[in-house]
Amino acid sequence: MSKLTKNQKVVYAKVDATKHYKLAEAATLLKEVTFTKFDASVELAVRLGVDPRKANQMVRGVVTLPHGTGKTARVLVLCTPDKEAEAKAAGADHVGLDEYIEKIKNGWTDIDVIICTPSVMAKVGALGRVLGPRGLMPNPKTGTVTMEIGKAVEDVKGGKIDFKVDKQGIVHAAIGKVSFDAGQLVENAQEFLNTVIKLKPQALKGTYVKSIYLSSSMSPGLCIDTKSVGAAE
Repeated sequence: MSKLTKNQKVVYAKVDATKHYKLAEAATLLKEVTFTKFDASVELAVRLGVDPRKANQMVRGVVTLPHGTGKTARVLVLCTPDKEAEAKAAGADHVGLDEYIEKIKNGWTDIDVIICTPSVMAKVGALGRVLGPRGLMPNPKTGTVTMEIGKAVEDVKGGKIDFKVDKQGIVHAAIGKVSFDAGQLVENAQEFLNTVIKLKPQALKGTYVKSIYLSSSMSPGLCIDTKSVGAAE
């Protein structure tokens, strides 16, 4: 690891690596210990006691954060011409079908979310190799394959995020920016955690939420007391 700057040493000295912080305390401290010149994203990493290789222990869901993510998602809608006006009116950044499928085949993925109608899923499915690894594949479970295109675009633009446990059993989510006040970060974090807790697989034996860490793009991770957020067994 590279040497810490003087500022970084001061910052790291404020963090007790052995402490389990209450969420509100961690949100306040995080704002003090982030030393970026840009408005850094704030993330939660939740380690779950699930085995993601087992279908009955897969944790996946959607949540609308009360204060949004601080970032406006770039949305591509893939649909037939009859749905284009609805998508544009709702604020989609890109709308079309065949020309965008070609662009994606050629490596273009300069978007955050893809929404499509069921009728075009056969064409979109062929892009799985490009979209799958980037988490961009539309899915009915997350509301991104739907006939209600306008509503889906508005939801995503309004702070709806989808999440999925990774191969290590961790769920990551951006829950705001350092410029948010601590109260907004707490409410967003609690909403996300409540959603994850509700998704506990019935097949799971033992501890579900093993650890929770709050961090920003350039800060130390702050360990959250799982009991303080209703995640205790």
